[in-house]
Amino acid sequence: MPKELVRLRTRPSRDGQTFVFMLDYLDEDGKRKRISLAHADRRKAEKQKAQKERELRMGIVAPASMNLSQFVSDSLTRTGDQIRESTRREYASAMTDFIKAVGNLDYQKVGHKHGEQFLQARLDTGDSAATAAKKVRHLKRFFQLAVDRGQLDENPFARIKQPKTPKQKVRVYSSDECDRLVRACLEVRERWVVQWDLLIAFALVTGMRKGEMLNLVWGDIDFAAGVVEVQPKRSLPETWEWRVKDTDRRTLGLTNALLSQLADLQASSPEGYPYVFVPPVRYDHIQKLRAAGQWTYSDSRLKVINNFRPQFTAIRTRAGVATGRFHDLRSTALTNWFAMGLKEYEVMRLAGHSKFETTHRFYLAVADDLVDRARQASDAALGQVLARAWHAPPNRPKNEEGQQAQVLAGPQLTQRGRRVSNPQPSDRQSDALTN
Repeated sequence: MPKELVRLRTRPSRDGQTFVFMLDYLDEDGKRKRISLAHADRRKAEKQKAQKERELRMGIVAPASMNLSQFVSDSLTRTGDQIRESTRREYASAMTDFIKAVGNLDYQKVGHKHGEQFLQARLDTGDSAATAAKKVRHLKRFFQLAVDRGQLDENPFARIKQPKTPKQKVRVYSSDECDRLVRACLEVRERWVVQWDLLIAFALVTGMRKGEMLNLVWGDIDFAAGVVEVQPKRSLPETWEWRVKDTDRRTLGLTNALLSQLADLQASSPEGYPYVFVPPVRYDHIQKLRAAGQWTYSDSRLKVINNFRPQFTAIRTRAGVATGRFHDLRSTALTNWFAMGLKEYEVMRLAGHSKFETTHRFYLAVADDLVDRARQASDAALGQVLARAWHAPPNRPKNEEGQQAQVLAGPQLTQRGRRVSNPQPSDRQSDALTN
């Protein structure tokens, strides 16, 4: 672990009855500083200490000798809350695998060969090419931050070639499959408290991500305008913290049929429950976890609804849909928008994508008609010719006596199976032809 830069101390009051917390540290010039926080709230003081620790570490750019384990902790401390908690875990996991592959050596001695060694080790361990490539990208970004901070001269992963991975085909549910999924939800509505039919319909209409829908509150829906607002949530007594993935906020349209079902759900929901798709019993449980300090930001992305995936899998199986994920409902919505004529930039805004390449994948799933155009061109050029050749009676040429002659054209097989071009008939074959 890196050396602690800030210490939390207490100072008693003059009467000795109370105390306040203080921060004790050395500034960037090496001078000792002691700052009174003027309160006795330990949780608040710990947060202030962590903030001051990050400020000091972000000001220290001179390279220091650290092993990789210390380097991970130091880098994540410097980064602070600039990245999502899930990204922090992915970075830490990739670095843990890297240390297992190359050893806990000094981070300044990591070179290109160690990157290649790590990549091959992951493939040998059984990681798919896509998984190995993703971990290489995490490490490349991790070391690039050290370069940007002046801790390293160059990124050891800068020239590591990632394994090529086949592009995944976009899974789109057909209209019939969507109909069967909703009907299957209605059949099992009494089994689960989640309003699955409405949740699936909402995903198909808005193209929203699962986390975006599960963190919707009734205030996000404007029934008069027929729209829903995707926006972050603050940590308040009635709501937990949640942030939008790529963009701050966006507005999406709702159909009349969907608005009618939402109005019925709101009318039947008890007072004091702000979330649209979080059942009251689950909301009460989450509030207890929050009160006990057992609810994290990651939970707002991953644990809003228990057993989410098994329940959707059971619905899909009951509907007779062999494959597919809940996220494929979003893919279906996006491809439907393209099929109805929306432009790529428009879909990119509605989907909340930060990169054009992500949206382009869904555009290609609909707009790439290269195979159809090639088929039409071949049919226009050769369709009539081939039809006549296969369906019309053969038109054999006649010899000088007006009799149809046997045509031996093109490569033919001899008795030994060899190919010969335009073989001449043998004497016995000539006698047979003349007789």
